[in-house]
Amino acid sequence: MKALANQTAKATDEIQSKVQEIQQTTGGAQKAIGSIGQTIGRMSEIATTIAAAIEEQAAATREIASSVSQAAQGTEEVSRNIAGVSTAVSETGSAASHVHGTSEELAAEAERLRSEVRSFIATVRAA
Repeated sequence: MKALANQTAKATDEIQSKVQEIQQTTGGAQKAIGSIGQTIGRMSEIATTIAAAIEEQAAATREIASSVSQAAQGTEEVSRNIAGVSTAVSETGSAASHVHGTSEELAAEAERLRSEVRSFIATVRAA
């Protein structure tokens, strides 16, 4: 019976040793799981921060696009105004050329009339 008691005590010690081993392993696994949970929490915080930064960047990009569009509209309006001014300058140049030609014709006609008046006065004085 003593041998059976020794075997039982030895088996009990072995079982107790295995239970302690399992508890240590379980404790290590529990710590690892806790560490993994913390890492996942930090990753979630980082992902949230990145998402917020992306949203800010998207808002800034939309604002830039709006500004570029407004600038393009302004440039288009300036181009139309420049084209209008160019047309007006061209028309003014044509009108000035026409006025110049007409004034030369009038000057020639005035000289011809002056000559005829002189001739008429000379004829009246001679008579």
